[in-house]
Amino acid sequence: MKRTGVGFGLLTLAGCASVPSIAGDPVEFFPVAPDAPSAWAAAGVSGEVPTSDWLTQFGDPTLSELVSEALAANPSLRAQYFAVEASRAQARATYGRSLPSVSVSGSAGGSSTFVETAAGDDRVDTETFGVNGSLNWEVDLWGRVRAGIDAAEADLLVSEADLAAAQLSIAAQTATAWFDLNEALALERVAVQTYEARERALELTERRFSRGLSTALDVRTARTTLASAEAAIASRRLASGNAVRRLEILLGRYPEEEIDAPAEIATLDPLLSGGNPALLLSRRPDIASAEAALLAAGLRAEQARLALLPSLSISGTVSNNDTDFADTFDPSRWAASLIANLSAPLYNGGALRADRDAAIARAQISVETYASTVLSAWQEVENALAADGLLAQQEDAQARALEEAILAEDLATRQYTNGLVSIFNLIDSQTRRLDAESNLITARSARATNRINYHLALGGGLPVELPQPPILLGSTRSEEAALP
Repeated sequence: MKRTGVGFGLLTLAGCASVPSIAGDPVEFFPVAPDAPSAWAAAGVSGEVPTSDWLTQFGDPTLSELVSEALAANPSLRAQYFAVEASRAQARATYGRSLPSVSVSGSAGGSSTFVETAAGDDRVDTETFGVNGSLNWEVDLWGRVRAGIDAAEADLLVSEADLAAAQLSIAAQTATAWFDLNEALALERVAVQTYEARERALELTERRFSRGLSTALDVRTARTTLASAEAAIASRRLASGNAVRRLEILLGRYPEEEIDAPAEIATLDPLLSGGNPALLLSRRPDIASAEAALLAAGLRAEQARLALLPSLSISGTVSNNDTDFADTFDPSRWAASLIANLSAPLYNGGALRADRDAAIARAQISVETYASTVLSAWQEVENALAADGLLAQQEDAQARALEEAILAEDLATRQYTNGLVSIFNLIDSQTRRLDAESNLITARSARATNRINYHLALGGGLPVELPQPPILLGSTRSEEAALP
């Protein structure tokens, strides 16, 4: 009987050798990027890969210190660290579940009964002790379990790439917030200077009015412009306060406006393009994340396909129950069993095939998501390259406009003092000078922000040394066993 049973089992397994065709062809997905030129269209040259230290071009040591602080203390970035830890632990757990599961349990009990004897009723106390062990393991016949392990490892790659993207994003956001703060303070300074100029104009108008050289309309007009300048100062201070609080939040600080800035924005050198469109695919962490997500989705689609095939599981038990505690651990008294169970899905309403089709469709979504991510990355680089040259032209034109506006304001002030022009000419020249200076500040800030966006789009790496990652409570780094 034993030989017959084993022979039937071997015939069953041999028959399963041709079973994989039932589940369809193996599922494989690969990242496919759209066609790309060999050089950036906006720049016309391929250039070299930019260095990671892209903050040095701004010549601002404070900026580097702030970026380092943000990378160490930003709460959302610290949360991303723990997301990686969770993915790493999940990968270890998935691998652990693929190994045989062994459990042991023990029991102890007692009972008391009355027994009738010739001498009368007598109480009989009985003690029982038991020990039970079990083993369960699913044999990975077709690689379904291995596909699940690989998918979990791909999820870990996704979280690690997301962390790298978050670090680069926080560095860029901090630099941008610093330039926004300097821009806001510079515009506030211009508003204060405008108020002082219009205050002097009012004093001049009132003196002229006292001598009969100006009208009451001139005085009212000068007072109106002075009040408007005062309102502009309040508006600029509100903007600078919001800017400094936004920066403090990125640094993980309480928003209490304690950061000082010089209200200056560096004049940048011309931008040299870096790398090429194809090289970008190996640099951007969000592209690496999309590629790893595609890998995970493909593996899960293959896992769903293999779920249509038979599965083989092995289970075993060892147990012993005895009234003597010492005999409980006597191997000669143990009862043991070992069972191999081969099961195959016959009918489930098409649920498993639907699961497979859904997983394949999700993998196809990941393919298109990867292509979309690549296209967006190329667009961001091309936009930044094209914008830098135009912003440089804008900055140069605004600088010349400011120079002329300052000369025009000086001329209008002298002519108004001599009674050659009206108060409206003076106010108009002051307004033009205010607009020209404000526009120059805004243009320089926009160019600096665009330069940051350029390095962010290139996946230019972190410009400062990374801080030590936070420690996961209740565990140590040594617990992170390497996966096979």
